[in-house]
Amino acid sequence: MNKLILIGLTVMSIMTYAADNEIYIEQSGDTANLDLEQLGSANIIGGLNSVSGQLTPLDLDGSTMTLDINQIGSTNSFLGDIWADNFTGFFEFDGSNNEFAIQVDPSNTYGADGSDVNVDVTGSSNDFTLDLATSSMASNTDLDWIINGDSNTFDFDINYDGATNYVDVDGDSNTVNFTGQGYAGGYFYLDQTGNSRTFNIQQLSTLDNDWLKILSTGDSGTICVIQNDGGTAVGC
Repeated sequence: MNKLILIGLTVMSIMTYAADNEIYIEQSGDTANLDLEQLGSANIIGGLNSVSGQLTPLDLDGSTMTLDINQIGSTNSFLGDIWADNFTGFFEFDGSNNEFAIQVDPSNTYGADGSDVNVDVTGSSNDFTLDLATSSMASNTDLDWIINGDSNTFDFDINYDGATNYVDVDGDSNTVNFTGQGYAGGYFYLDQTGNSRTFNIQQLSTLDNDWLKILSTGDSGTICVIQNDGGTAVGC
């Protein structure tokens, strides 16, 4: 088993007084266990579209991988590519104005089957993007979001095969954009409390069944739901 634990690798500049933390990882091999923690602001685990220090990658390749990310603070970024089968992710973000942009197996190298991803967010004005199995089939995926805070935006796409997707949102002015597609259907459960919410949900399993459950409490907002298994294109 490969195990890697990194806590806040510091990149310092003699031209500044403040030192932000940056973590650069390129991991290849099966059965990896990675635990990354950053405390403070303006830190990067990168990565895809990195800016400070021109970080490239976060690039994790292999089957049966566990990744534990903790970023505690504001204006942090977690960016990169994960290529894995039987991937387990625990992602915790506490703070505001953070960015999360991750692709999991976008070109079907491993298949992203058996993915179990848990995202825990506490804070406001965060922006999260997750593309899970862009061109592969994420069989039996279990994706869970627990979100507490206001004005957060969550964009996530799953090319799923019997996937389960659970989102719990507590706060005002949050936006949830979800697209699920594939050939074997999926289940999406959204439990939301707060005002001025925006939901854009598309379930597009080809010639198969999708399930959606929404429990929403709050004043004002926009909800758009499209379920299409191959019929005439529709929109909100």
